[in-house]
Amino acid sequence: MILFRAFQGALGASMVPTVFTSSFHYFQGPRRVYSAAVIGSIASLAPALGPVIGGWITDTLNWHWLFYVNLVPGLAIALSIPFLVDIDKPDLRLLADADYLDIVLMAVFLGTLEYVLEEGTRWNWFDDFTIKTCAYISGISGGLFIARSLTFARPVVDLRALKNRNFAIGCFLSFVTGMGIFSTIYLTPLFLDYVRGFSAWQTGLAVFSTGAASLASVPFYIFLAKKFDTRWLMMLGLACFGVSMGSFSFITHDWGADQLLVPQVLRGFPQVFAVAPSVNLGLGSLPPERLKYASGLFNMMRNLGGAVGIAICGAILNARTNFHFLAIASNLTPANGAMQRMLADLTQRYGTLPGMLQAGHVAALKQLWELAYREASTLAYADAFRAIMVAFVAATLLVPLTPWPPPSVSPRAVSEI
Repeated sequence: MILFRAFQGALGASMVPTVFTSSFHYFQGPRRVYSAAVIGSIASLAPALGPVIGGWITDTLNWHWLFYVNLVPGLAIALSIPFLVDIDKPDLRLLADADYLDIVLMAVFLGTLEYVLEEGTRWNWFDDFTIKTCAYISGISGGLFIARSLTFARPVVDLRALKNRNFAIGCFLSFVTGMGIFSTIYLTPLFLDYVRGFSAWQTGLAVFSTGAASLASVPFYIFLAKKFDTRWLMMLGLACFGVSMGSFSFITHDWGADQLLVPQVLRGFPQVFAVAPSVNLGLGSLPPERLKYASGLFNMMRNLGGAVGIAICGAILNARTNFHFLAIASNLTPANGAMQRMLADLTQRYGTLPGMLQAGHVAALKQLWELAYREASTLAYADAFRAIMVAFVAATLLVPLTPWPPPSVSPRAVSEI
């Protein structure tokens, strides 16, 4: 499974940039705004619908069908593309000039960085030999990757395009958007599973409002994009996403579908407002000859933002749960009258049978520990949502500094990608 999941990631990584650049080929002028909106909405809707469909499949069939159900539509799409999509012809000579060394350096750099971010908190960061070794490898390979990308004529990732201010800001906004979308998709089901104890199907229903709001926002975006500068629409989308993360930060242990409705609508509705303009901002600001190399970097930033965001949120959950648990436990002393009364009631409830008083006391202490840990976990989730909110506040403040690029990307240039 690990091997084929790696194949899935390697092959799937080319799909998003190919789809976006193909839309630049087929749709010209103002129509690119609408195509980016539709594609961005579908890209955001699919992860939101995944927990609903996946939850139903898991509860009614088994988890193997999560893979089986993709066979028929996957084969249908793969077989249809050669007949329905006609952009250019493959040039196999490009394989001889590909920068394979840069590909290896980038894979090692990002792979070890991901491991350090995800596992660092668990193993006490640099006190662990493996974490320290991976950090050194990531730093060295990352430096070599950057140097290679800046000196090679046809790099796999054109870092020199970051000299363009609009493209650099567009990449940052794409990174933050990916962080927000994927991190919340990670955090919300995790909370509903571990804190609320929801089944897969219940979790899917609880998060469905995000996908519904994202789909409903497309016609609104297209209508407003005809009348307003899309920079301000992007600013609105980023700000709403930040407000959503702020409302998530008030989460409590009893939140379910009803309490999550408004925060998730605030998160789902502005997704297309944040994603679609950033595509036009980033790719539309480059000359045609740079586009085919820079598009890979731009689209990688969203995926990288998601990966880094999930890793950081995992680290926050681990560290802040321990922090909050210790803070809560420090108040659970014999001087705490409310705690003593609760323990007495629980001990009496669990130790009603003769000779079971000691066992009842142990059961009461275990119940107290579980309550403290539940509250500590909930506070840690709130901290993770606040961290995402801070990133969106920074992204929102960047938008007014960005001059809008002219829509001058030629179809011929995009067809070469």
